[in-house]
Amino acid sequence: MILIDRHTRTAKGPFRATLRIKPAARVELIDVRGKLLQEFGDEFTRYTRSFYISSHTTAGYLDQRLAELLEHDGRGIKDYLQLFQELFPPGADYVHDSMHLRTELSEEQRASEPLNADSHLTFIGAGLRNSASYELNGAEPVWFVELDGVHLGGTRHRRTTVVAYDREEEVERRRITIRSSQHPIDAQNLRDPGLGFIGALEEMVEAHQVSFGRFDVSLPDEERSAGLTVNEYEPLLMNYDLREALRNPFRFMARTGKDVRDVLRDPRSIPAKAMNFAQFDAVQVLNQVLDRIRLRDSMVERVVNRAVALPVSHFLRMKRAFSLPVLDRSGDGTGEIGWGTYQSPILVQWRGVEARTRALDVRLVRFA
Repeated sequence: MILIDRHTRTAKGPFRATLRIKPAARVELIDVRGKLLQEFGDEFTRYTRSFYISSHTTAGYLDQRLAELLEHDGRGIKDYLQLFQELFPPGADYVHDSMHLRTELSEEQRASEPLNADSHLTFIGAGLRNSASYELNGAEPVWFVELDGVHLGGTRHRRTTVVAYDREEEVERRRITIRSSQHPIDAQNLRDPGLGFIGALEEMVEAHQVSFGRFDVSLPDEERSAGLTVNEYEPLLMNYDLREALRNPFRFMARTGKDVRDVLRDPRSIPAKAMNFAQFDAVQVLNQVLDRIRLRDSMVERVVNRAVALPVSHFLRMKRAFSLPVLDRSGDGTGEIGWGTYQSPILVQWRGVEARTRALDVRLVRFA
């Protein structure tokens, strides 16, 4: 079920709509653009660009390039997600789902908290985004991808905001340096005030008086063995489950066939020859998973083959960039970073750096 919560449009400003979504299944695709086309027609399509924003950490959007590789096809996207659900199946031994360890929750909360580490890892691994920019001229859908819509405790209530506009005006670029983790494999919460990152972004918004816009944050080319995502910075998820997934992407696979178990148990039995072993291992296991879930000779296999031609960390689609919305929530022209309650930008590294610092390139654009 999709309801339009509110929408605004001024003669000089962008179009904005906030939608409320009640999923019907745990994993579901909802065509948000189709709903806006149906409700607003020319009022929406007169704009050439649109920015789709999710307030959640287990539901979001594909970037346009990946959606195009999957031909904007809902079935193809579900097949693509199924591969990651095989890697991160529900009910595996995730530390995040060990409720007796979740000391930040009350006893009542532990009783109703969903077991959803698999949804978080699928979101991160499959390259889902908290926000995504699209430029579409036809009737192509833009899918809100729900990974945890229905659980034992009930049904989620989701919110997504879409901002449509004509032009982007770059107002500032800045390189921000933060201290890096002392641990070789770690995840850092960039929303931590002690790092100074978010404070710098807020200063940029205020200095340029941006009401609606976007931050694009990326790692410079020289920053190696690191990636970026926006998700829940829950210590057990970040410090245990995500680390395990980075060390071995197949760690949580369950109910696999005998051949796959043999590959994982004794990978040296495979003649890797001149290929990087970890890469070859990934190819072997993923091919067998594709066979088992019957995704051979499909667009999904072509996308996966592109991914495993790179190191395993790239197969996990650990992004090197993310975007954050700037929104005028109050209507008085004051922009602020559009956070979801549990959303944090996160810097992940799987190898430490001697300098003990990491650089982030930041670009602020205004929508017009």
